[in-house]
Amino acid sequence: MNFEDKMAGLTVIGVDMGGTNIRAGKIRNNKIENVVSERVPKTEYEHEVTEVLIQLIKKVKDPDTAGIGIGVPSLVDSVKGIVYNVQNIPSWNEVFLRDILEKEFGIPVYINNDANCFAVGERFFGAGKDFDDFVGLICGTGLGAGIIKNGHLMPDRNCGSGEFGEIPYLDRIYEYYASGQFFNHIYKEDGDIMAQRAREKDDLALKAFDEFGVHLGKAIKTIMLAVDPAAIIIGGGVAGSFDLYRDSMWNEIRDFQYPRSVPNLKILTTQTQEIALLGAAALYFNYTI
Repeated sequence: MNFEDKMAGLTVIGVDMGGTNIRAGKIRNNKIENVVSERVPKTEYEHEVTEVLIQLIKKVKDPDTAGIGIGVPSLVDSVKGIVYNVQNIPSWNEVFLRDILEKEFGIPVYINNDANCFAVGERFFGAGKDFDDFVGLICGTGLGAGIIKNGHLMPDRNCGSGEFGEIPYLDRIYEYYASGQFFNHIYKEDGDIMAQRAREKDDLALKAFDEFGVHLGKAIKTIMLAVDPAAIIIGGGVAGSFDLYRDSMWNEIRDFQYPRSVPNLKILTTQTQEIALLGAAALYFNYTI
């Protein structure tokens, strides 16, 4: 029996803790059946945000729900289920979220950061089904990653593995040059607007994406040295412009110091809809299957 067969009989809730909205969805038989959403309350009280989360989960939870997975854009102690300093939720500085929710619902709760959720979501619901070892690379307003090894999320203590964007590069860090920040910092323009201009054959925009591809290619070579994945699956806002920087990215990667590794590497972009919710739900499967 493969892992998809094992997943098919389970109902799991996935929660995406965004800075603006909290979304919860019920996943049954590997498909999302119901999604509810509420705006994050603007409050200085931690429990008021937690109560909104609890009420959302109650709206989608069934008696046969096996577990809850939660993705947050912050530092997480995934062992103890503690969430620290959630972006745009100032009241959530140190929240013992797993203990709170397991006491409320009496079922297992798994919590991790959004990059790790992206990777494990691709593993169980997306292109990562075909790879036991890959990196899910979120390339948007930042650059972060989740690492899948031997078919599961690579264990770490503080959710710090995969933070390739924080590695020093040139005069700053990779994230400055190899994420959507590049277009804002270097060209003083939004990446989506630059992509539109590039598709209209604007020379400056095309040059910008060529440069971006070189920076991202250098970041990927660092990833290859660190974890030697079979594949890299790119998500985030910049994934939608992959065709604009693919060639310059690969030209840079081909200069890798171990040339035999390059033909074995697959680089894909995510095609998985609702990956934030599916990735959160996939935390349950990651730890139980």
